[in-house]
Amino acid sequence: MIRQTVLPFKLDRTDETLTAHGGLALLAEYTHALGLRSLVARYLPRPGSNRGYAPAVFVETVVLLLQAGGRTLEDLRELEREDALLTLLSHEGVPDPDTVGDWLRRMGDPETGQAGLAGLGHVRDALTARLLRRDGVSEYTLDVDATLIEAEKRDAQWSYQGVKGYMPLLGFLFETPVCLVEEFREGNTSPGMGHPAFYRACQARLPQGKRIGAYRADSASYQAELINALEADGVRWAITADQDAAIKTLLRTLPETAWTAPVPGGGYELAEAVHTMNKSRTAFRLICKREVRRQLGLFDAPGPPYVYHVVATNWPAEGKSAQAVLDWHNQRGQAENFTKELKHGVGLERVPCGETWANAVWFRLGVIAYNLVIGFKRLACPTAWAQHTLATLRWKLVQVAGRITRHAGQVVLRLVVDPATLALFRSIRRQCWVLRGVT
Repeated sequence: MIRQTVLPFKLDRTDETLTAHGGLALLAEYTHALGLRSLVARYLPRPGSNRGYAPAVFVETVVLLLQAGGRTLEDLRELEREDALLTLLSHEGVPDPDTVGDWLRRMGDPETGQAGLAGLGHVRDALTARLLRRDGVSEYTLDVDATLIEAEKRDAQWSYQGVKGYMPLLGFLFETPVCLVEEFREGNTSPGMGHPAFYRACQARLPQGKRIGAYRADSASYQAELINALEADGVRWAITADQDAAIKTLLRTLPETAWTAPVPGGGYELAEAVHTMNKSRTAFRLICKREVRRQLGLFDAPGPPYVYHVVATNWPAEGKSAQAVLDWHNQRGQAENFTKELKHGVGLERVPCGETWANAVWFRLGVIAYNLVIGFKRLACPTAWAQHTLATLRWKLVQVAGRITRHAGQVVLRLVVDPATLALFRSIRRQCWVLRGVT
């Protein structure tokens, strides 16, 4: 027979009970150990009829979908192909995309008080607390930032960046990078809206004996009410200062002798000043940085000779020098990596529904999926795995082929791995057993 393919192999199908995501069983086992199913049963409203899916089916399905690499509701159809694996995980089936979409709308419906969204908030908080109680950290650095999710959805609003979408506000802990609180917002919501209340919400969700000891953010947090709250709580903070009229006047009046180059040939200079806001109760340091403006473009109008960046802080000079404050404040760039992992690793760069409140439920489910992965890497996996991205975790653990068989009355998941990897997977299962029923 004349070959009509590029490579010399044939394609055929099999009815064997195989899986392409064998390692997903370990993530699901960790989720079971932490009690996701019981928390969902406690906090989420039950279905309206006896024929409806239990809320845990919806939550576990979406969490597994996002952890496995799914991006849209339509990807649920691909998850259905893993029916043998889902049976192994005591999963009650996969609802179709339309059913999940309707459930998202019901859970976030304002007419019912968004009971499902609020319930998922309790689930998120309980799961996060179970991780934080075991991380060995007593004081955390809170990094707060808003992020844009572009979406041409029916309810999406125009953002200040000139595109339609949503503008969630996120609060990450630097030491244990969980998303402590997320607030899903309309695209036209000001990034600076509600920061004092958001800080208090983050503070209230830490387990007993733990606190927020430091706070970093961009100029959206440069607000007297927030600064007063941080000062009252004894929190060290560094916030990008909004270059309003008072700051601009201060920059113009700083004498040339105030500017020094901390790094010879570094291309920038620093100066310090003491500043206060009309409604702030205490004065604070301003760390001012200036760089020579680079060559203008062909049609750019002439401007000031320098480009300025100003950071406000309550770190005392004996605690951190001006350069040390800037270096510490710049570490908040790590929160951008956390946000990137949340959006691109978990798949929250897009949302599935036309209604804002339904997308808020989807986004909170994504945050739960993300936080569960953070806990899985830190509590069940080797120490070095804590630095793995979700893409790496999928490559090394989730996307493992296997066969599901029955032998001597037991279900066996036979994975296509070497002996060392099998031993590693078994150690992860033992850690999940140790974690079972934690509170």
